Amino acid sequence: MLKQNLQQKLIQKLSPLQIQTIKLLELPLIQLEERIKKELEENPVLEEEDVNFDDQTPDTIDSNDDEFTLEDYIEDDIPNYKTSVNNNSRDEPKEYSTMSNSVSLQQLLEEQLAFHYLNNREHTLGLFIIGSIDNDGYLRRDLLSITDDIAFKMGMESTAEELEEILKIIQTFDPPGVGARTLKECLLIQLKNKEQTNEIKAAKLILDECFDEFSKKHYSKIILKLNIGEDLLRDSVHEILKLNPKPGTGYENMYTEQAQQIIPDFILEYKNGEAELSLNSHDMPELKVNKDYSEIIDNYASKDNPSQDEKDTVNFVKQKIDSAKWFIDSLKQRQQTLLSTMWAIMKFQNEYFKTGDESNLRPMILKDIAERTGLDVSTVSRVVNSKYVQCDWGIFSLRFFFSEGIQSKTGEVSTREVKKIIVECINNENKVTPLTDEELKVILKNKGYVIARRTVAKYREKMNIPVARLRKEL
Repeated sequence: MLKQNLQQKLIQKLSPLQIQTIKLLELPLIQLEERIKKELEENPVLEEEDVNFDDQTPDTIDSNDDEFTLEDYIEDDIPNYKTSVNNNSRDEPKEYSTMSNSVSLQQLLEEQLAFHYLNNREHTLGLFIIGSIDNDGYLRRDLLSITDDIAFKMGMESTAEELEEILKIIQTFDPPGVGARTLKECLLIQLKNKEQTNEIKAAKLILDECFDEFSKKHYSKIILKLNIGEDLLRDSVHEILKLNPKPGTGYENMYTEQAQQIIPDFILEYKNGEAELSLNSHDMPELKVNKDYSEIIDNYASKDNPSQDEKDTVNFVKQKIDSAKWFIDSLKQRQQTLLSTMWAIMKFQNEYFKTGDESNLRPMILKDIAERTGLDVSTVSRVVNSKYVQCDWGIFSLRFFFSEGIQSKTGEVSTREVKKIIVECINNENKVTPLTDEELKVILKNKGYVIARRTVAKYREKMNIPVARLRKEL
C-alpha cells in the first residue's frame, strides 16, 4: 500500500562564493599563486592591476591596436585567451629563491650508467631501473613488477634475472648502498666497499645472520649465536652505525623540489615594541575585472533585435564576469579570515612571540581561536593547515602553536613543556641503561607534572623516540 508523507527539512546549502572561499582558504601560498595563475589563464575577464608594459619587449605587445568587439567572440565557439603574467618579483627576498644548482639522484646515477660498457638494450633497462629508485635511494618494487612495466610502457620483453644483473651494476654506483631493496641489503653493500678488517667482517656476519636481533638490540643473543666477544661486537656495531641507511638523501629531487619550498604565509615583526602582522604577497598579483567587457554587455543590451549568437556571447561574458567577481571576493575573504586568525594566535601566544622561549607557549586548541575570531572550528583548522608564519625566531607552522594542557603544581601548562623535559632527560640518560617510561614518569612527578606512564609513552612515540631497549648502547 502506497503512502504519501509530507516532511519539512531545513537544509543549509553553501553558495558558490562560500564554496570557492573554503577551497582557497585551505591553500598554502605557493598553491594559491598557482591557482591565481590558472584563473588568469582561463578567465579572459580577469586581469592584473597596473601591469607595467614598459618592462615588456616589443615582441610581447600585441601590434593590433584596434579595440575588440563582440564579433571577435562570435566567430569562435570557444575563444582562446592568453594572459601575460609576471612571475618575478623585484622585491622577492633571497630566502624565498626557488633556484637550485644541485644535481638530482637520478641524474647522478644516469651519468654513471653512461660510463659503463653496456649495449643499447642494457642501457635502456638500466635507465628504467634508475627511474624506479625512490628519493631515499631504494628500489622498493620487485623486479618482476618492473618487467611488466617495461613490457607495457616500452614494448620490451625482459626477465627478472636480466634486470638483476643490471641492478648489480647500479648497486656499485655512488652513493654507496644505492639501488638496495631492503635496509639489510643497503648496509651490506656499503660494508662490501670497505676494507675487510675483522670488525667489518663481523659486521657483515651480524647483518647476514642476526639482522633481526641487531635491529631489536638483543646484543646478548648475537654474542651467543655468533660466539664473538663483547669488544668485537661493540666495534662491529659501531661500524654499522656509521653507515648511511638512506643513501639517496642529500640529493635534490628534481620532481618535487618546488613542492618542498616553505614560504611563510604571514610576516610578523615587532617595531618599537608594537606587533606588525602582514600577509606575504610574494608573487601575488592584484586582480580586477576588465571594464571593457562590461561596456560590451551595455552596448549590446541596447540592441533591439540581437542575434542568437550575440545573446549566447553576452551570456558567456556575463558568466565570466560573475566568476571573476566571485574569485576576487573569495580572495579578499580569504585574506580577512587568515589575518583575523593569525592575529588571534599572536595575541594568545604573545609572550612566546616576544621572547622566543617555548616555555612561554600556552596550551591552545582550535576552539580557543574559534571563540576569539567568531569563526567555526573547521574554518580555523583550514587556516592553520599547511600555513607558516615568519617571526624573529624563525619560520613556524601554525600547528606548532597548538597543544593541549595538563595540570602541574603551578597551574595548567602546555604538553610541549612536558615533551621538552622528556627529550632533555633522554638526551642526558646513560645509554647503557636508558630510562624507561616508568622512570621518566617519576622524574616528571618530581618536577611537578603528575601524568601516567602510558601518557609518557604516548608523548615519546609522538616524538618518534624509541623505547628504552632500542636506545641502549654497548
